[in-house]
Amino acid sequence: MIQKFHNLILQTDGQKLYDFTNKTIEWIKKNNFKNGIINLSIQHTSASLIIQENADPDVQLDLLNFFDKIAPMKNNLYIHNAEGKDDMPAHIKSAITNNQISLSIKDQKLLLGTWQGIYLFEHRLNPQSRTIIHHFIGD
Repeated sequence: MIQKFHNLILQTDGQKLYDFTNKTIEWIKKNNFKNGIINLSIQHTSASLIIQENADPDVQLDLLNFFDKIAPMKNNLYIHNAEGKDDMPAHIKSAITNNQISLSIKDQKLLLGTWQGIYLFEHRLNPQSRTIIHHFIGD
């Protein structure tokens, strides 16, 4: 049984989904992980992690539009808006999505469905530097 940690830093350039599935798979292969669990955690309160379809980009556009309707960028709706019109909406979006995801690794393969990818869901409008902790436990 081993444990290993890795910080993946992603630079974002605004509100959208950033696929980092291949970076995670590369880290798994590089370390020759055979079987176990990988926990992914994002250390931010205005971005989140999701598993989503990776085949049709319209899915991502629809998600962005849907979340903008749930948490519109209108300062008059919120008390907390110190960092701009996207401040509180970003916190709301991150509260109703995930800040961590655990996935299985079996026979050196990350167990995702055929059309699934792992995404950083950036909720802020301006560029950000985001840290995603990868924590592997297994053999």
